[in-house]
Amino acid sequence: MKNIYIILIFLFLAICSMQAGQPKTLVLKFLETSDVHGMFFPTNYLTGKPAVGSMARVSSYVKEQRSIHGENVILLENGDILQGQPTNYFWNYIDTQDENIAASVINYLRYDAQSLGNHDIETGHKCYDKWINEIKCPSIAANIVNTATNQPYAQPYQIITREGVKIAILGMITAAIPNWLSEDIWSGMHFEEIVSSTEKWVKQLQENEKPDIIIGLFHSGLKGGIKTAEYEENATLTAAQRVKGLDVIFYGHDHKTNCSFIRQNDNDSVLIINPANNAHRIGEATITLTIDDNKVIDKKITGKLVVTNSYPVDEDYMNYFADDIKRLQEFANQQIGNLSTPMNINDAFFGSSAFVDLIINLQLKITNADIAFSAPLMLNATLNAGPVTTADMFNLYKYENKLYVIKMTGKEIKNHLEMSYALWTNQMKSSSDHLLLFDNDNKNHPNELKNFFYNFDSAGGIDYTVDVTKPKGQKINILRMSNGQPFDENKWYKVAINSYRGNGGGELLTKGAGIPKDEIDSRIIYRSELDQRHYLAEEFKKLGTITPKTNNNWRFIPEDMVAPAAQRDRELLFRK
Repeated sequence: MKNIYIILIFLFLAICSMQAGQPKTLVLKFLETSDVHGMFFPTNYLTGKPAVGSMARVSSYVKEQRSIHGENVILLENGDILQGQPTNYFWNYIDTQDENIAASVINYLRYDAQSLGNHDIETGHKCYDKWINEIKCPSIAANIVNTATNQPYAQPYQIITREGVKIAILGMITAAIPNWLSEDIWSGMHFEEIVSSTEKWVKQLQENEKPDIIIGLFHSGLKGGIKTAEYEENATLTAAQRVKGLDVIFYGHDHKTNCSFIRQNDNDSVLIINPANNAHRIGEATITLTIDDNKVIDKKITGKLVVTNSYPVDEDYMNYFADDIKRLQEFANQQIGNLSTPMNINDAFFGSSAFVDLIINLQLKITNADIAFSAPLMLNATLNAGPVTTADMFNLYKYENKLYVIKMTGKEIKNHLEMSYALWTNQMKSSSDHLLLFDNDNKNHPNELKNFFYNFDSAGGIDYTVDVTKPKGQKINILRMSNGQPFDENKWYKVAINSYRGNGGGELLTKGAGIPKDEIDSRIIYRSELDQRHYLAEEFKKLGTITPKTNNNWRFIPEDMVAPAAQRDRELLFRK
């Protein structure tokens, strides 16, 4: 009998030894949302219509994946969640006592890490510091440095362990924030350049944490944007090419979908994924690990973009937020005035338009400036005739920019417009050419504009033409002030602009007008206390009914060449 027990013990040990020697397979699912911009519910409160995506559908997909993979689903949020919808405005600035709705959504979905985006920072310290404290997962951004301590302002990275596998999530944010936002908004912070900061932190992770997987969570676009001697606004491609040790980079900021592998010099590759904006898609990376003797011996990485509209709205999610949705609808539907005729922003890309001119005229009225600049801030925005609600004001003016007045010479004003229209228009040689400057080299996004349309400034207070047959720098001919007085390139003028532009956003004041960056602040003679949308809404309340009219103070020439091109480009730009 004793011999039988000994034999059984040896058999048990042998079986355990055989099992211990067999490699184990572990599948990890990484899911990313980015640039959600307040699209928490399946209604777009800018239009009052059903939303294509929304976090309510993200919730359904996350539920599905957790039912399959359990805790091996790692959910990541990549910034610009605090701004974009009336939803955000209400909890950022109206109801500041309760938990921010953006924190409630993150906590409900049980995100594992949250990075910071530039539009999160734009809400101001009071808002984003409160939100950071309310979310239950760590907010990460290794390259935001606290100037008082010289340490990261937020947590630099998050370590997650799944079945013995150690995962590092490293957060980064675009370093271009000082070009867009006044220093009071990001006081106490310094933003390191992404590529060198990533190199530094990956090295520290490898030496100190020894993770099996390193994931980048970058709020920075693929390439392009603002470039200075110190940094690139959109540095994901450069980081993917140069920094060794990253397995996947989830990125955002530029609102352009991408899922591809980037080769490095030694033929290693990094998966980069961008689901774009408004929760229309989820970025997904699947990492399949082979583990032997508690060591990762093989790693396979695949990626895809998941279209959220193919998933139902999660009713449990909607029930949880039912009271919040009711309060939001009451806020969004408040009437503040009336429009006698409808306006559509699409016209603004092809000439003087009632939509942009309404903003310009109100800027001039509020500030008593000589000239005003404004750009279209979205595509396909419409304000219908009839009652104007709080939600409509977010269609009229999308962002929480403040209103500035800056001193500029006539020559600087002309050069500012030269750069704007160079970003905006093609140099036409015949009527068969494009009027607009499309990004014909972008195979992933054909028929999209080459540059950001929120930098397409037009002006009020002056009459001018834009000759699209001329090369950049020679398109603008300013004829006169709109009040009939002469325009003088050597004279100083008061110019109304938004705070994004006034802080250097789009580089129209620096590269365009030629004003040194460190001189801009001293040129600003007025800064509004509240956001520009607030003052526009106040004007609606005062006037009661507004009849929007096109100023017709500028136009594209030659008209016989422009007209057919504009018609074709309108169909190309706005077709769905």
